[in-house]
Amino acid sequence: MHPELKSKVMTAQEAAALINNGEILGISGFTGAGYPKVLPSALAERAEKLKAEGVDFGISLYTGASIGDECDGVLARAGIMKMRLPYQSHADVRNSINKGQTEYIDMHLSHSARLIRMGFVPKPTLAIVDACEVTPDGKIYLTGCGGNTPSYLQTADRIIIELNTHYADTLIGVHDIFIPELKGNVPIYSAGDKIGKDYVQVDPKKIVAIVEVNLPDSLKAFAALDDDSNAIAGYILEFLAHERKMGRLPEDLPYQSGVGNVANAVLGRMAKDPMQAPVALYTEVIQDSIFDILEADKLIVASGASVSYTISGQEKYKANAHAKNWKNKFVLRPQEISNNPEVIRRLGVISMNTALEADIFGHVNSTHVNGSRIMNGIGGSGDFARNCLLGFFMTPSVAKGGKISAIVPMVSHTDHTEHDTMIFVSEQGLADLRGLTPIKRARLIIEKCAHPSYRPLLQEYLDYGLKNSVLHTPHTLDKAFDFHKRLMETGSMGV
Repeated sequence: MHPELKSKVMTAQEAAALINNGEILGISGFTGAGYPKVLPSALAERAEKLKAEGVDFGISLYTGASIGDECDGVLARAGIMKMRLPYQSHADVRNSINKGQTEYIDMHLSHSARLIRMGFVPKPTLAIVDACEVTPDGKIYLTGCGGNTPSYLQTADRIIIELNTHYADTLIGVHDIFIPELKGNVPIYSAGDKIGKDYVQVDPKKIVAIVEVNLPDSLKAFAALDDDSNAIAGYILEFLAHERKMGRLPEDLPYQSGVGNVANAVLGRMAKDPMQAPVALYTEVIQDSIFDILEADKLIVASGASVSYTISGQEKYKANAHAKNWKNKFVLRPQEISNNPEVIRRLGVISMNTALEADIFGHVNSTHVNGSRIMNGIGGSGDFARNCLLGFFMTPSVAKGGKISAIVPMVSHTDHTEHDTMIFVSEQGLADLRGLTPIKRARLIIEKCAHPSYRPLLQEYLDYGLKNSVLHTPHTLDKAFDFHKRLMETGSMGV
């Protein structure tokens, strides 16, 4: 290491001592990839000692999206996370938010960096970044995510680097760092286009500490694919094949795939389908299922905001990054580029995201249980749903052993309106809502997507509305939330 940088190397405990009460921390990390591994624990230990001495201590935490337990979980359990944005998925953070101990701003992922740079959201005072290389002139090479990290590094007064050798050089050259002007366009015309640099340039004087680590992202493997996930994947692929046969869908459109089992099932089945043409991804999160497509020689390029691999997936990527030239198949971008509406619309992205619940008229709730209790956040689903060429919202039709229906008369919280949703899919079937009026949408969703045990109740609600309400969108407010009221009163949405 260059002498100028070596003088800044210190332990995590020494670096944590540089963090003050009330700091706004802009931290790297996006969907469990590329987040700091050791500094948060050292910070939590310091805070606990200060609290034992009667000294209050708290921080605000900005990230790209969800991050690992070594950061989100540790800081939430220490009780020092006063503010969180723009997305989270950790149970301890969620509980702290719902108890009112942590303030939370749930934001479209493509919007967050710009709002911070413009000053509508207070800028971070300190950036903490997981990096695989740093140079004396201030070039920082990121690890497994782009996220909001470039903007945090640009706007923060000070920078702490966790210099992580886990990925070695296998991610150097993969990043494409581009921060758009307020009125400028984003000149990406295919999923693999690169328009920026493979590093973030900072003033080296802002770097106040370097902590050396060699640690993986602690992402665990998803559960084995279940029948529901496979059924949903089958309906989607059958529908795409039909649309191509009808001449309505070109072969060469890129895909965006959300996080989880269903997304993995879709990509896994694409890899095994002998009729599937090579695919490109223009997405947020690149998961282990990409290896199936790579090994089937069906990947054109995978562009995203992070490589959210399990630990075994990280080892597989490292082993093949140079040996099989996998490195050149990936592009990692800041999330305001991976989720950029202009690019999504231009490329004609096919989008697949998960719904927490959907109502019979086509509105989707991605974030709240019973209208008030936050689960995770909207993430990038809104960025893609409104701007994609073809959009799917996917969910199993029931949860909690059938006590909860994912299809309800009216969603208890609206993240995506009927104007932004196109196709609903559950393990029961697929409902193409394009070009349908509200009543026709309702009938199709009940028929195709609702669980058989809930269809009569949903049909009863629709029939009641047709008799007792206006006939454009026959909602009846006296009965719209009967499913949710029963759930709160009896523990089940069923009668």
